[in-house]
Amino acid sequence: MKKLLLILAIACSFNLFGQSIDTAAVRSAIERQLTSYPESTLQDVYKSFYQEHFGPGHIISDTASARRYLMKELSEMGKTASPYFEPTGSQGDYVRVHLSAVADSLITVEQLLDAFVRSANSWQEPTVSWLEKWGAVVSIIQANKMELEGFETDLPLLTEAAQNNQAVHHSRRYNEAYHPHYRIVERSIFESELKPTLK
Repeated sequence: MKKLLLILAIACSFNLFGQSIDTAAVRSAIERQLTSYPESTLQDVYKSFYQEHFGPGHIISDTASARRYLMKELSEMGKTASPYFEPTGSQGDYVRVHLSAVADSLITVEQLLDAFVRSANSWQEPTVSWLEKWGAVVSIIQANKMELEGFETDLPLLTEAAQNNQAVHHSRRYNEAYHPHYRIVERSIFESELKPTLK
């Protein structure tokens, strides 16, 4: 435990970052998250910034399986309180496109799936490590005394996850309050292909 907290403390030193992390943008993104989704926990903040850092995830070679899973999720989802789209993290390099946009016939399954798969397969590793970025996020939450349910309990678990570049699910509180269903799309693909029909 002490080792993990020491790693986090080192990562939280802003001198380490130089100009790589825009701390004002990080703070604004956290405030946006807590305003839009007040039931968010530290785990949900972690997830948003993780998605910005790593994009949709691993390379997707089996698009048929990805399509089946998307169709299954569409058939099972109920009404959500989410907008059609929203940025991840503080830079907006990736966008969450909510499945309600497909359910409301604004975009097709094929459009979203194609954008999602291409976004996953075009990911490039950022220059700042995930642990450094997560350290900045935690420091800003603490410095600004942002209230998050279960912060002290979640912090060491999420610090360990960050050390291993590990993804997490949304918290139970978030899932129960907002019923999220979305796919992650790279910003330029979203802007040119999906956003025009979602305004």
